[in-house]
Amino acid sequence: MDLLLPLVRRIAEALERLAPRVPARLTLEGADAFVWQPAPQGSGGLLLPVSRVAHVEIRLLQGIDRARDILLTNTLRFAAGRPANNAMLWGARGMGKSSLVKAVHAEALARAPGSLALIEIHREDIASLPGLLDGLRQQDRRVLVFCDDLSFEHEDADYKALKSVLDGGIEGRPENVLFYATSNRRHLMPRDMIENEAATAISPGETVEEKVSLSDRFGLWLGFHACDQATYLAMVAAYAADLRLTADPAEALAWATGRGSRSGRVAWQFIQEMAGRQDT
Repeated sequence: MDLLLPLVRRIAEALERLAPRVPARLTLEGADAFVWQPAPQGSGGLLLPVSRVAHVEIRLLQGIDRARDILLTNTLRFAAGRPANNAMLWGARGMGKSSLVKAVHAEALARAPGSLALIEIHREDIASLPGLLDGLRQQDRRVLVFCDDLSFEHEDADYKALKSVLDGGIEGRPENVLFYATSNRRHLMPRDMIENEAATAISPGETVEEKVSLSDRFGLWLGFHACDQATYLAMVAAYAADLRLTADPAEALAWATGRGSRSGRVAWQFIQEMAGRQDT
């Protein structure tokens, strides 16, 4: 028996490793925002609480009035328990796509504290999204799942997992979960990837349709475009007024010229430069 006991113990440990693990029940307590950290083995994961979300107040976002109003209305409906749509925010860099998502979440919380949780999932963890949604299905709280800078490259099959959980499958998307994503690409995939597969496929139309249909899973499709000079200066003025600074339009334009673009991000960087000078 003394010789058999270690062998039996090793067999039991091996069987335990092979057995599927039951994912731990996710908790949305203690915070209004979390970061999803999937388990290395691909089974289950953790929600890491975020004590303070870095966000810009919605009133400071300039030049995106239409997108702001649509996304805010959609988010407030969802937070109130009414039906709402998944949203894709696509377009020019630095024009406030991710800032708007965080701003509408903050606004929803300001109007109804605790009503809506925000969970960020990183692009490289999209394959674990079905497991996250399974855990959230058991929750009573309403949740925004947010993926920033979402896109897919050649030989990347994760888009199929995303497509199925957004609108397909037997269970479908949990009623208490909404998915928001931002991307610089309108259709989430490189144009040459779609064109190459269409050229080599037996049924090119079907190949293109499969790629484009991923974007169709988002009921809201909000475009963000490069801003003109007047809009850029309005962004600078709004940020400056919030920090009680006086911004020189000529200097703001020179800053944008040096950066090679005009955007909300460039305006904020200019204001940070000005604020830094005030402290010296």
